[in-house]
Amino acid sequence: MLKQRVVTALALLVCFLPALFWHDPAPFCGLMLLLIAAGAWEWSRLNGYRHATSVAAALACAALCLVSWVLGWLTRPLPWLWWLAGAVWVLGGAWLLRGGVLAWSKLDRRLRLGTGIALLWVAWLAAAQARMVGPNFLLSVLALVWVADISAYFSGRAWGGRLATGKLAPSISPGKSWEGVWGGLVGVLLVALIWRWIDSYWALSVPSLYTHLSRRGLPMLIIGVVFLAAMSVVGDLLESLVKRSAGVKDSSGLLPGHGGVLDRLDALLPAMPLSMMLLAY
Repeated sequence: MLKQRVVTALALLVCFLPALFWHDPAPFCGLMLLLIAAGAWEWSRLNGYRHATSVAAALACAALCLVSWVLGWLTRPLPWLWWLAGAVWVLGGAWLLRGGVLAWSKLDRRLRLGTGIALLWVAWLAAAQARMVGPNFLLSVLALVWVADISAYFSGRAWGGRLATGKLAPSISPGKSWEGVWGGLVGVLLVALIWRWIDSYWALSVPSLYTHLSRRGLPMLIIGVVFLAAMSVVGDLLESLVKRSAGVKDSSGLLPGHGGVLDRLDALLPAMPLSMMLLAY
C-alpha cells in the first residue's frame, strides 16, 4: 500500500508541478478540468447512479468548465459567484453536519447530484482564476489546505483525546479529533506569517493569499486563514458523510493507494472559491 501511495503521489507531482509553473495557465486549467470531471463521475456513483449516468455527469461538469473557459470567465471578476458559493458551503455545510447521514439521505438524489456538479464546477473555476492571478497565489491556497491536513493528522495522533472531551464528528469521521483541528489551525497560521514575510522580503510581483489578506491588517489575516482552514475541514467531513451514506471507504479506486479524486480534493472544494471570495472582498 505504501509503495502504491508513493508511486501515485510521484506521478501526480510530475504532472501537477510543471502545469502549475508553466508560463501559460492553460495546462493547469486543463489538468484540473480532467480531475474535476473525474470527481463528478465519482460523485454520481456515490449517490447511487450507474455507470452511464456517472459518465454523463462527468461530461456535463466538463462541459460547464469548457463553456466558462470559452466565455472568458477565467479572467472576469465574479464576486457574486464566490459569495453564493460561500453561502452554500457555510450554511449548507452547517446544516448537513448537524443533521448527519440521515439529513443527507433524505435529500432528493437529483438535487444531490446537481448540487455536487455545480460545486465541482465552481471549484474548478476558482482554481483556474487563482492560477490566472499567479502561481504564488494559487500555491499559497493549496499549501493552506495541505498544511491544515498534515498538521491536524500529526497533532491528532499526538494529542487526540487528551485535551478535549469527545471527538470532532464521531458519527461521520470517528478518527478526527478537536486536538487535530487546533493543531491544523496553528500550522496554517505559522505558514501564513512565514509566507507573508517571504513575499515582503523577496518583493514578489504576485503576492500570496496571505499578503492580500494582511493588507487589511493582521486581524483580517488571522480571521481569513482560520476561516479557510475551518472550511477545509468542513469539506473533508462532508465527503466523509457522503461516503458513509454510500457505505464505502473511498470515493473510487482511480488513484491507487490514495482512493479517489474526491478523497484528495474534498478540502479544496470549499477552500478555492472561498479564497477567491476573500480576494474579491
